[in-house]
Amino acid sequence: MLTLDDAPPRITSARRRPRAVVIGSGFGGLAAAVRLGARGYRVSVLERLDQPGGRARVHRQDGFTFDAGPTIVTAPFLFEELWNLCGRRLSDDVTLVPMRPFYRIRFDDGATFAMSGEAEAMRDEVERLSPGEAPAYDRFMALSDELCRVGFEQLGAVPFGRLTDMLRIAPDLLRIGGHRSVYGLVSSVFRDERLRTAFSFHPLLIGGSPFRASALYCLIAALERRWGVHSALGGTGALVRGMVGLIEGQGGEARCGAEVARILVTEGAARGVALTDGTEIPADVVVSNADSAVTALRLLPPEARGWRERRLPRAHSSMGLFVWYFGTRRTYPDLAHHTILLGPRYRGLLDDIFSRKVLAEDMSLYLHRPTATDPSVAPPGHDAFYALAPVPNLAGGQDWAALAELFRQRIAARLEATVLPGLSDSLVTSRVTTPQDFSDDFLSWRGSGFGLEPILTQSAYFRPHNRCGAVRHLYLVGAGTHPGAGLPGVLSSSKILDRVVPDAAVFA
Repeated sequence: MLTLDDAPPRITSARRRPRAVVIGSGFGGLAAAVRLGARGYRVSVLERLDQPGGRARVHRQDGFTFDAGPTIVTAPFLFEELWNLCGRRLSDDVTLVPMRPFYRIRFDDGATFAMSGEAEAMRDEVERLSPGEAPAYDRFMALSDELCRVGFEQLGAVPFGRLTDMLRIAPDLLRIGGHRSVYGLVSSVFRDERLRTAFSFHPLLIGGSPFRASALYCLIAALERRWGVHSALGGTGALVRGMVGLIEGQGGEARCGAEVARILVTEGAARGVALTDGTEIPADVVVSNADSAVTALRLLPPEARGWRERRLPRAHSSMGLFVWYFGTRRTYPDLAHHTILLGPRYRGLLDDIFSRKVLAEDMSLYLHRPTATDPSVAPPGHDAFYALAPVPNLAGGQDWAALAELFRQRIAARLEATVLPGLSDSLVTSRVTTPQDFSDDFLSWRGSGFGLEPILTQSAYFRPHNRCGAVRHLYLVGAGTHPGAGLPGVLSSSKILDRVVPDAAVFA
C-alpha cells in the first residue's frame, strides 16, 4: 500500500499539480504518460529523436510511409483503455483492420500454412499439412488458453517486486509447463516438424528463441485467437500520433530533440532529469522508457546502480534485427500483409543467432506488406515492404557498416527467388536499419531489438522491476522490464504503474 511516507519531503500548494517526467516516447512511455495524466499528473515526455514513437517511429521516403518497428497489433483493448481514460474511443482517431489470415508461413520447400483465429480453418490447415494431427491443434490451444489465463490475464499487469511474488505463482507455472521451452512444449503436442515450427516461432516476435524461451510464451497463440491480429490504417504511426494527442489533451507535452543525460537523485529519490544541454527538469515522479540496461548503467549515478552494474554484463540480450524497407513500382497482389519466410534450418539458425552469434549464410525473414491492407502508404500502383531478418546482436562483433549492403542484397535475392519475382527490376526506394542503428538511434544495449531476452531467469521477478528498488519514485516501462516486449507487454508495463506509482494527491 502506498502511503504519505512514500512521498518526497516537500511542502507544496494544495492546488499544485504534481509533475511526472517520462524518458522516451515508445509505446510504453506514451501509455505511461496517458495513465499518469489521467491520475492528475502534469506529464512531460522527453524524446531524444526528432519524432515520437521510439522504435515505432515512421520513415517517409519517396512517397512511401514505412513503420520502422511494430507492425502487429494484438490485444487492442489495451489501446482502447487509454482512449477511454481520456473520455474518448480508439476509433475516434485510429482505424484498426483485422488480419485474415493473421499471417502466412512459407516453408523452405514452398509449402504454406495460413495462421488464423478460426478454429475450424486451423484444424483444416493442420490436417492438410499433416493428416491425422487436427486433434493436436485443440490440445495445444487448450494449453495456450491456460497459459494466457495465468501468464497474461492474471499476471501481465501485476508487479513482481518481491521474490515471494514469484514463489506464489511457481506451482501454476510448473503445472502448466512454464519450466519447459516453447519448442519443448509444442513438440510434445505435434509430430510434424513443420507444425512444430509454425506453433513455436512466436517468441521471435518478442526477441526470444523458441528453444530458450519459457513455454509461458505459448500464450501468444491464445492471445491472438481471442483478440485477433490487427493493422492500423496509416501505419502503426497512427497510434503514436493518437497517443500524443491524448497526452496533449490532458495538458501534457511530448518534446522531441530532448535527450536525457542523467536522472537526478537526491537522498535516494528521483527528483527529475538533466538534459544533455544542461537543462534540469524537476519532477515528483520519473518514468524511464529507455532501455533498462541504459537506465541502470548510464542514466543513474554510480551510487544508485547497486547490483545492476555487476549483473547486467552477464545478462542475455535479445537478438539483433536487420530491417530492409523498400518500395516497388509494381504490386504483388497475391502476397499477404504478413508473411513468414522460413529458411532451410530452424534450430541451427537460431543457435547461430543466439548462442554462437555468427551471421549465417541462410536466413528466415518476416515480410511486411502494408499496402495489402492500406494502399495509401505507397504511391498509386506501388507496393511498400519491409523485410526483417533476425541476426546476432552487437555482442557478435559484426561490422554492420561493411556488411549492411551485402546482407541487403542477400535478402533481396532470397525474396526474388521465392515470393517477389522481378524485385530487382521494380525497386524504387530502399533503406536499412542494422543492430548498430538500434544502438546509435535508440541507445539499445548491445544493439538488441527487444531488450533482455525472454528466458525464464529473466522473466517476472527476475526481470528489471517496474518500481526501481534502489531509487524511490523511479519507475520502468517498456520492453526491458516486466512483463516484456511486444505491444501487449509494453502496454501492460504502463498499466502496472497504476499499482505502484502514488496517487497525485500524495504530492499535492
